[in-house]
Amino acid sequence: SVPFLIRLFPVLLTKFVFLNFLAFPFFVDLRRPELLLNNTISLYLATEPGVTVGIWHTVPGSRGAEAWGKDQRWYEEALADARPVIIYLHGNGGTR
Repeated sequence: SVPFLIRLFPVLLTKFVFLNFLAFPFFVDLRRPELLLNNTISLYLATEPGVTVGIWHTVPGSRGAEAWGKDQRWYEEALADARPVIIYLHGNGGTR
């Protein structure tokens, strides 16, 4: 009966493969990444009217001591140096 249901409702397959209706990890405020990861802050970009994208900015461990206790302005200035930036896009239904 499962193949028949998937044939009738193909959206079920994506729901159960990707589980995009679950927010994981549970009971964690992902707007405050500094509670989970050292040297990390949240930045928010308005891409178009009504759409805001949240970004976590993490500096490398080699700059960890330098980043300790700094504010958002320091992290924004750290993006302007000549070091490469790695962009990793990830999320699920509860956190996108």
